[in-house]
Amino acid sequence: MDLSFTPEQTLLRDTARDFAQKQVAPHAAAIDKQHRFPREIIAQLGELGLMGVAIPEEWGGAGMDAVSYALALEEISRACASTGVIMSVNNSLCCDPLLKFGSDDQKKQWLLPLAAGKKLGCFALSEPEAGSDAAAQKTVAKKTADGSGYVINGTKNFITNGPVADLIVLMAMTDPQAGHKGISAFLIDAKAEGVSFGPVDDKLGIRGAPSAQLFLSDAPVAASARLGNEGDGFKIAMTALDGGRIGIAAQALGIARAAFEAATRYATERKTFGQPIANHQAIQFKLADMCTEIDAARLLIWRAAAKKDAKARFTTEAAMAKLFASEVANRVAKEALQVFGGYGYLTDFPAERHYRDAKITEIYEGTSEIQRLVIASSVLKD
Repeated sequence: MDLSFTPEQTLLRDTARDFAQKQVAPHAAAIDKQHRFPREIIAQLGELGLMGVAIPEEWGGAGMDAVSYALALEEISRACASTGVIMSVNNSLCCDPLLKFGSDDQKKQWLLPLAAGKKLGCFALSEPEAGSDAAAQKTVAKKTADGSGYVINGTKNFITNGPVADLIVLMAMTDPQAGHKGISAFLIDAKAEGVSFGPVDDKLGIRGAPSAQLFLSDAPVAASARLGNEGDGFKIAMTALDGGRIGIAAQALGIARAAFEAATRYATERKTFGQPIANHQAIQFKLADMCTEIDAARLLIWRAAAKKDAKARFTTEAAMAKLFASEVANRVAKEALQVFGGYGYLTDFPAERHYRDAKITEIYEGTSEIQRLVIASSVLKD
């Protein structure tokens, strides 16, 4: 088994790491405290090719692969989890389905500027009564009398990037009687008639990545804006989420790594009983467990990404990576805060931010409970 990287993958990882350390990390605390969307950083990510890592160059991307994407996203998320999820949504939930299911006209209109970082996308699946039960969509796209388009009505919840997005990849019912087979996908201009967002969500963590409710009120949508065929929406959403889970796993890994590295530095500086706390066995055991779990999560992510690159089915592997990495992020962030002691509870130190940022990785793009169902389904089929 060869775990080495190509020169191109190494270069992309190192580019992302250098940018993250110099241009992202110094602003991360302020982004969090001010709930500030890092617009200038996102523009620079686009210039580096990081808003469309696995998108071919002809469509505005970097022309790399899923492994490269995971490597880059880990580095960006290590510096700022908010910036990481903004990048993840644009790559995984917008660019990827457009590449797989979009027409050439749709790619020219949306994929080119999204992958280049000139526009930003969001993904609208969750609803007030359709979270983990993604098939229970209430948003309806009704065909116009002349068949030239649709009129869409409904509400979507927790739309990351929504308040600052240019494009919405939206799931809506075109045939409510057909269950999940009646869901279709649409590409909607976020500034279009009948489309509006509610107040920005006031969140526990990832505060620089704005999210909000999305409202569609008699929103007219042309037939040419449908992504794929009628009834393909659930398949498109699940395919996007499979790739998205690799992204969120990489985000969780970045958070865990940031928490671990901060705790390790602090342990070598903080002294008790006349010596650095890193000399105490209790602290050493914490650091050893953190380091081991972080490496295990990283290998699960690489495996899922490699299977995606090989065009093999990777649903189970992505679920395993997302489940484990997100729970590792929470364990590591908790133990890192404990290493900091009372100082970890203060906003002067990064430990509490990592602790807050980690939690959402167990929830969005499929909760840990949903990942276990996906994995168990695969196990029971074998």
